[in-house]
Amino acid sequence: MSDENRICVGAIGGAFGVHGEVRLKSFTATPEDIAEYSPLTSEDGQRSFGVTLTGQLKNGFSARLTGIGNKEAADALRGTRLYAERDQLPHLPDDEYYHADLIGLEVYDTGGSLLGQVKSVLNHGASDILEIQGPGASAVVLLPFTLQAVPTVDLAAGRIIADPPDGLF
Repeated sequence: MSDENRICVGAIGGAFGVHGEVRLKSFTATPEDIAEYSPLTSEDGQRSFGVTLTGQLKNGFSARLTGIGNKEAADALRGTRLYAERDQLPHLPDDEYYHADLIGLEVYDTGGSLLGQVKSVLNHGASDILEIQGPGASAVVLLPFTLQAVPTVDLAAGRIIADPPDGLF
């Protein structure tokens, strides 16, 4: 299974209770759908888990993972990112993208000048923000991922065309 065929859909926040349940953060558009994409795998692909949601928590869910039967085993998974196969996930509308598909894309301005490369996609509530690393720059620039600031995303060409606000770059 190759990396581009896997999408990070969640992360384990540690044990919940003493019977092996975990705290689960879901990164899916409809958070409770994470269980429908199971089995989920660890980042290295070495471990696979069936997921059953058992309750709603602040910022996530309590869940039971196959093969995890006690608090120690659940705590040992703290921080583990969980991946689903791309073909298990719904196809997105034309104006939506998986974060994994945006990371690494080159960003050009409307005049064709290279602004940098997408380092990560952040979300602090209102909308997504692209963290862009400029060529040879140590600092990053945060670009709102809006239709106005990012009119074109061309996954096939591996590039984004941005129309950033004046003074941002």
